[in-house]
Amino acid sequence: MKITIIAPVLGEENNGTTVAVMNLVRAMRKKGHTVNIVCPDQDKKGLPGFYVVPIQSLGILDVIIKANNVVIAKADKKIIKEACEGSDVVHVTVPMFLGAHCAKYIKEELNIPVTASFHCQAENFSSHILNWMSNHWFNDYLYRRYNRKLYSYCSAIHYPTAFIKDIYEDVVGKTNAYVISNGVRDDIYKTTITRKDERLIGKKVILFIGRLSKEKSHKLLIKAVSLSKYESEIQLIFAGQGPTRKSIEKLSRKILTNQPIIDFFSIDKLNEIINISDLYVHPAHAEIEAIACLEAIKCGLVPVISNSKTSATKGFALDERSLFESNNVKDLSDKIDYWLDHEEERIKMGKVYEKSASVLSVDHCMDQMEKMFEDVVSHEKENNLLPR
Repeated sequence: MKITIIAPVLGEENNGTTVAVMNLVRAMRKKGHTVNIVCPDQDKKGLPGFYVVPIQSLGILDVIIKANNVVIAKADKKIIKEACEGSDVVHVTVPMFLGAHCAKYIKEELNIPVTASFHCQAENFSSHILNWMSNHWFNDYLYRRYNRKLYSYCSAIHYPTAFIKDIYEDVVGKTNAYVISNGVRDDIYKTTITRKDERLIGKKVILFIGRLSKEKSHKLLIKAVSLSKYESEIQLIFAGQGPTRKSIEKLSRKILTNQPIIDFFSIDKLNEIINISDLYVHPAHAEIEAIACLEAIKCGLVPVISNSKTSATKGFALDERSLFESNNVKDLSDKIDYWLDHEEERIKMGKVYEKSASVLSVDHCMDQMEKMFEDVVSHEKENNLLPR
């Protein structure tokens, strides 16, 4: 097949969306398919298979956009047509910006079937707008807009979890759904690394991997650690980048003995950090899947996860000891202390968690994505919706 991927958000692999997109590109090419990528990343110009569209400004919103390490693409129809011509299917990765502006054109004018992934939860956007992250009316409005601009033109929709499928379909109705995990990377794996960083010697290391943004709830974790009986021994590591870094650091200086280590790490370094950590905490209020949590679990880390109604990640918890009440600082602190108190049980459960993540390999998930593309192309040809 020839597959064109419309990637409004693409850059360094420092966020879940970009990681998922590049995993898809690499996997489809490895399977022998031709893959084109349309994106706004100017550093991709001249690279084989990349079609780079211009960047556009959104005025006062540019500050927020830049803080999230993304750029906004202008839907240049000439470039899009060049990239898509001859494609068997076009796959859109994000229901905003470039993807939302070209779906109708690709489906109705270029006569190419469109599929799309659901990589953008409403809260990922509403958390930046007037503190409306918990405004159900506004979030539902965003889902209806996603449907009107993109998903209504799609022959199939890829949902990373049944959780986000159910949320979306509750608002817009039934869709042709394919629930497929984004998959756990093979280059994240269990090792026997010992601690080499002098900052970590004698410390109880708690890790959280995720973009530094409001909906990820880093501050909740900081407050919980400040209440822990192990506070002076705990070293937080936040693996990620994003707009809330300064406020995270400001709060940490006020209430923590040990300041968090905050950085974007290479895959090799991240793998090392996961393997020298004692506990993984995922406090996010909103989350579609959180592959980062699965990667930590795959390495034998016991997780503590928010039971938020708008987070799918809670489904990775194997019992109540790994769940805390959403937005409850004291309950999170108590769960952290429980696992740090019970080292033998933590090691035992770590092995159980490790096995639970083994079924979600990237290769298995990419086989399912390939089948989705094949199903769509076959169905539309059989029903005379495409030229044979």
